[in-house]
Amino acid sequence: METSSSTIASLLLRIFLCADKSLSFLHNYKILHLLRQFILSSFLFFLSLLPALFSSSQSPKSDDNPATAGVGSSGVSRALSQLLLLMNDIPVSSRKYEAVRSLAEKLIDGNLIERKSALTEVNCAVLSAAFARSLSQLEAAMAEQGWKSGGDDAAREGDLFVYYGKASRLVKGVKYYGRAAWRWAKVKGEVRRPWSSAEKLAAELLWLAQKMAASGCAEEAVSKWASAVKMAWLALSTEPRLQGSLVKLSAFLIREAKEMRKQEEDEEGSRATKMRMLMSWLPLLCCANNGTDAPVLSMAERAELETILEEVIWSLGEEEQEMVLSLWLHHFTYCPASDWPNLRSCYTRWYTASRATLLMHHHTSS
Repeated sequence: METSSSTIASLLLRIFLCADKSLSFLHNYKILHLLRQFILSSFLFFLSLLPALFSSSQSPKSDDNPATAGVGSSGVSRALSQLLLLMNDIPVSSRKYEAVRSLAEKLIDGNLIERKSALTEVNCAVLSAAFARSLSQLEAAMAEQGWKSGGDDAAREGDLFVYYGKASRLVKGVKYYGRAAWRWAKVKGEVRRPWSSAEKLAAELLWLAQKMAASGCAEEAVSKWASAVKMAWLALSTEPRLQGSLVKLSAFLIREAKEMRKQEEDEEGSRATKMRMLMSWLPLLCCANNGTDAPVLSMAERAELETILEEVIWSLGEEEQEMVLSLWLHHFTYCPASDWPNLRSCYTRWYTASRATLLMHHHTSS
């Protein structure tokens, strides 16, 4: 419903701007000018709360269990969903955390051992729902961290108010508290506990992705991670420890992306997912801190991932390869602290192929 709320906000803003232009003469009358300012402030505050209102209107009913929504009605799925939700909520420092996680792992692995399609489907549905939930929480936590450190996207949110750039202090105050209310509503719904740290969520996402791969539904995790564009952007400026966790998760899912099914009817969709994965997360691989106490990835793992990246890039079309390699070259060049991943041989291979294509076309046309 994010699209619907933004569409309505845009429409309301246009209507308001048109009406406001016709009332510009109110600047000449102090009382009416103050009234106009009050209406403007109220309107902006309403717009800032609009996404939260849409979110609450679409939330599950009080008698619905959000942990089991969309994953079937069996006791097996409800049990696994409850365990994964508890694991998500309990802090790592609690002695109960490892007990809950071990039990969840035992039941998930037990379903795989049975080799029954019904149990595998339950695994996939429950794990996919848990992955999506944790992904949403991680993005919200990273956005909150960025906001506190001054690195959030307040400028983009402020675009809505550009027309009123010279507004009074009252309007500026409403804008500030409106943004705060917007973030509060968003974070309140997505980050359930203060101990749900971003680093914990990233580690749990890797665990969930590994279980999804074992259950044969890694494509779900790959697709969701490839589409997490905002998170990938936030990751470039987040703390080094969290960057390390995100590099591990990205490396695992890039490996899984290479193994995605290559059925004829799904080839285009598979290629698009790989493209999104590379365009989103390749900058982080170039810029991330490689670990202070210990390397995030071993030398062997880094060499292996370079080979996998080259294979994934080479499975794309020529123009797509150019886009990915141009992005890599930019970040590889401007990140002096790291010389990985080194895709120079892949770049040279693409350039040679592109030059051959150019000469072939030139020869045909002449």
